[in-house]
Amino acid sequence: MILSARFVTRSAMIAVLYVVVTFIFREISFLPQQIRVSEALAVLPFLEAAAIPGLFIGVLISNLLFGNLGLLDVLGGSFLTLLAAYLTHKAPNEYWAIVPPIVINAFGVSAYLSYILEIPYWPIVGSIFVGQLVAVGVLGLPLLKILKKYSKRVGFSREY
Repeated sequence: MILSARFVTRSAMIAVLYVVVTFIFREISFLPQQIRVSEALAVLPFLEAAAIPGLFIGVLISNLLFGNLGLLDVLGGSFLTLLAAYLTHKAPNEYWAIVPPIVINAFGVSAYLSYILEIPYWPIVGSIFVGQLVAVGVLGLPLLKILKKYSKRVGFSREY
């Protein structure tokens, strides 16, 4: 499969946007009690296929540059985001589109954070679930609805 320049450019723009927003809100973007505002962008794969690799790369770079939790966080968070982004892309509607990033991060990120930080799993699940609910549900869903309204004008593409 040959990727178009448009696809690669959009992926890169989304990755950079994710990193910049994570940097701006870095004080509240890491550890168990987090609201990673940049996770509002996790809804983008519903409208734009280029967001799948864009979010993966954005999380990879953000966790590498700002996370300070090591390789497990860099790779674990990135691959969980890749899975959530793919499932968001396949969601039947915008309400289902917010479910994968909330659930996958709540249970998946908690698994390795519990191990890295040596703290109990279930409290981290609850904390990350709430943070994701705020970032993806409260911030991301309205963003998705606004972008969906203008998707034809912006030229979003669900094709790879």
